[in-house]
Amino acid sequence: MTKHGDFIWYELMTPDADAASRFYQDVFDWRVSPSGQPGMDYRLVTASAGQVAGILALDAAMIAEGAHAAWLGYLAVDDVDASAASIEGAGGRIIVPPSDIPDVGRFAMVADPQGAPFYIMRGAADEASNAFAAEQPLIGHCAWNELATTDPDAAKAFYGAQFGWVKDGELQMGDHGTYEFLRHETVFGAVFPKVPEQPVPCWTFYFRVADVDRAVEAVTTSGGRVLGDPVEIPGGEFAVNGMDPQGAAFAFVGPRAAEG
Repeated sequence: MTKHGDFIWYELMTPDADAASRFYQDVFDWRVSPSGQPGMDYRLVTASAGQVAGILALDAAMIAEGAHAAWLGYLAVDDVDASAASIEGAGGRIIVPPSDIPDVGRFAMVADPQGAPFYIMRGAADEASNAFAAEQPLIGHCAWNELATTDPDAAKAFYGAQFGWVKDGELQMGDHGTYEFLRHETVFGAVFPKVPEQPVPCWTFYFRVADVDRAVEAVTTSGGRVLGDPVEIPGGEFAVNGMDPQGAAFAFVGPRAAEG
């Protein structure tokens, strides 16, 4: 059962949905299909165990209002209007006011007090989402949710009050500060200080791959960029950050098949 504060969906906003669809199909072996929503180009992404994400084609009006290529996450809430008001009252910002999507649910786009944007949503049905694979690893599904922010303590207080998240351990990263793990029944992600190279606070989502090196090759041959070598993480897997051809930051995690 989906609970208030769970990650339930991911969305890529992009100025070129055709090119982005081809890129992520090559890198993650995703299947992309039209959603059928009238009046907009919105595509559905399916991975190994069901739907994972959407791809929203940015039109000229959206771009003129400041929209750009980026990945955003959706958090489940019990009441979208009440949560949006609470977020605004806590120093956050409402970017897109609460709105209905017929047969899908009610949503709003908001930002935390440090400026990191995300969605809140109450689905039309209460069926559980496995877009974030919280219980077991699923290829192509999100495996980790990571917040880089200018004020980790304030962010922890904000998300804790709004969504019931708590800290569950930490990892010292030397000059990069403290990497603090977040729990919402299960450990699902982390918060850490934004590095100067990151222009603004933001969420990064790590999607699971079967072979990190194959995914790295697919990124580069498909027109994207890999931002550094694979980094080993606790548990023996490797994480990679990248940039897609339209400029959206993304990440992935998994084993190096040659070493497994």
